[in-house]
Amino acid sequence: MGADKTVMKSTIYYGPGDVRVEERPVPEPLTPQDLVIRVVRTCVCGSDLWPYRAMDASSAGKPIGHESIGVVTQVGSAVTIAAPGDFVIVPFPISCGECAACRAGFESSCPNGGYFGGAEGQGCQSEYLRVPHADGTVVNVSRALASPEFADDPAVPHDPHDFDDAMLADLLTLSDVMGTGYHAAVSTEVKPGYTAVVMGDGAVGLCGVLSAKLLGAERIISTSRHEDRAAIAREFGATDIVPLRGDDAVDAVMALTNGDGADAVLECVGTAQSFDTGLRVTRPGAVIGRVGLPHGVTVPAEGTFYRNIGIKGGPAPVRTYVRRTLLAAVLRGQIHPGHVFTKTYTIDEVPQAYADMDARRVIKALVRVSEV
Repeated sequence: MGADKTVMKSTIYYGPGDVRVEERPVPEPLTPQDLVIRVVRTCVCGSDLWPYRAMDASSAGKPIGHESIGVVTQVGSAVTIAAPGDFVIVPFPISCGECAACRAGFESSCPNGGYFGGAEGQGCQSEYLRVPHADGTVVNVSRALASPEFADDPAVPHDPHDFDDAMLADLLTLSDVMGTGYHAAVSTEVKPGYTAVVMGDGAVGLCGVLSAKLLGAERIISTSRHEDRAAIAREFGATDIVPLRGDDAVDAVMALTNGDGADAVLECVGTAQSFDTGLRVTRPGAVIGRVGLPHGVTVPAEGTFYRNIGIKGGPAPVRTYVRRTLLAAVLRGQIHPGHVFTKTYTIDEVPQAYADMDARRVIKALVRVSEV
């Protein structure tokens, strides 16, 4: 795929069960702050299944997808974060990098930004992607590799062309799911020695297990009901599996914690049942870290007040976590979140990837678009 292409393949959402790969014009910078990448890897997210299962009239006919890594092909005149040829991670939030939210490290709540997917020219499940507010949005891996932090580290590949498939899969998770799982762990204030409960066994929940381990949790209880997912949870650090729901799940977790409840609860689903269970197994004075997009969730004011339960979280500021911690952990081989990808597809096979994820035949679908 050369830089002179004028059309590309892009995944377009039309309605329930209906995503199609069609030709669209290759994007170009529309403002001096934009850059364009040739997508190397993208994927299908569990949150993509919400519109896939129900009609989203505002997104019909538009590109979909919000996770990608790739090589810069064009930059606007004001872009300083990258140059053509650089390898970059594109976090799912678009952020200006200058407002109070961005300066505080919560760029996912940037009032001047937004999110990839559902906007013309900004769907990541495509061969090329335009990135608005590039300086405040992307993470430049090429420049990081040349920095003093990594330049003399023999454990780190120093040229993106040397990244193997496993490394590319690990790096792709930093655009969303690993950063989102880490946000749940940070929000719930996991500390060394803690007992953590992770609600959800999708890719985010599994990355939540890995994140709780990374932050020092001593006991990690996964609520997986599927053996393939439970196996990855154990690999990532889960010490216990509770394959139950509702009252049965609460009883099991309370028995495992001697009736005290968990020191930290990572709510990675967003349903009312998941949040209610998480609330009931949280010990007094602890915090629920929620990153699952809420669907029908009601937060009981008195139930949290009298038990001193805190609730934190939301869309993950993954760029902040990648720059502070997660990129180094992946480059040095300390964590391998890419294990959440259990099948690889081509760009033409993306509709099948959606169908397979919807049917739970795969945990998370990786899409090989091009090579570095």
